[in-house]
Amino acid sequence: MKAAIISQGSVSSKLTKEAMERYFDEVTAIDVKELEINISGDDADILYKGEALGKYDCIYAKGSYRFSQALRSLSTILKGYSYMPVEPEAFTVAHDKLLTQLLLQTQGIPMPKTYISTTVDAARKILSNMNYPIILKFPQGTHGKGVLFADSYGSASSILDALTALKQSFLIQEYVDTGSSDIRAFVVGDKVVASMVRKSAVGEQRSNVHMGGHAESINLDKKSQEIAVKAAKATGAEICGVDILPGPKGPLVIETNISPSVQGITKYSGVDVANEIAKHLYERTKSFVSVRKEKHKKEIMEELNNTGNLITNLDFKASRIILPEIATNYSKITSDDQVELKMEKGKISISKLDIN
Repeated sequence: MKAAIISQGSVSSKLTKEAMERYFDEVTAIDVKELEINISGDDADILYKGEALGKYDCIYAKGSYRFSQALRSLSTILKGYSYMPVEPEAFTVAHDKLLTQLLLQTQGIPMPKTYISTTVDAARKILSNMNYPIILKFPQGTHGKGVLFADSYGSASSILDALTALKQSFLIQEYVDTGSSDIRAFVVGDKVVASMVRKSAVGEQRSNVHMGGHAESINLDKKSQEIAVKAAKATGAEICGVDILPGPKGPLVIETNISPSVQGITKYSGVDVANEIAKHLYERTKSFVSVRKEKHKKEIMEELNNTGNLITNLDFKASRIILPEIATNYSKITSDDQVELKMEKGKISISKLDIN
């Protein structure tokens, strides 16, 4: 089976590709920046470096929010032709914190209380009624970027002025005191394969390792695992990093990441996460290919029943023609039958002789 990983070529993607090579016959790394998607009328073409994108049984697409629209378009076009572990809409939902919060809310997944304001005056009214400290977030951003901490109404109001001047939209979220730590649960399929607790650096509220924090392995409780899997499924991703706050009333989901790094969680959890991903992709692709073949066979049989004709390529053994199995099944000719062959240049017809 052939597979491709579409990404920005990060270390995480390279590790995942290496793991996929243990399972698939061929694995191709595709640079998302070199893709071109042409949409016109009934046609949709995907080009890579100016050439038509090859056919793959499995495509694992990932990338930052800058490529969310392109990845959604690509996944929409290829869905049904290749197995893909991330639903098309997930690329735009998971890269937008507002859409993520709305989705989690509609699915009944616990999360910190979050506010959205339509005007500056409405935002100030919300801020005046908040318990401090609070968190302000940009809808887009990764690795803790776009997350602001305000310890008073005055600091929150100043941040609001700056955001308004920059014409930036934002979310207002309650602050959950967890000792400046959170949990990253790594979901593959229907289970959490690895988890770690991340603690922020001194003087930093954001616990991302990219922001100077550190991490250690954690045995995630059953409820948190169930919530993580539910959040990943709600997002539409079979491979997903789910960030959780261990709140006083239970776990709260703060974010889902459909392009999660594997090197950090592999280091701290001791689990070969890239291998877990590759193994999942392989097993799901096998099922996908099997179903696709059965569907194709059914379509061929329907065409045969309607027309009696089949357009296909032939296999050869040495210089002998090998007919497709479906031709044997449809014609009902067996090895005990005598047949008449009529041959012309470029044409052969086979008829069963009725000998009584």
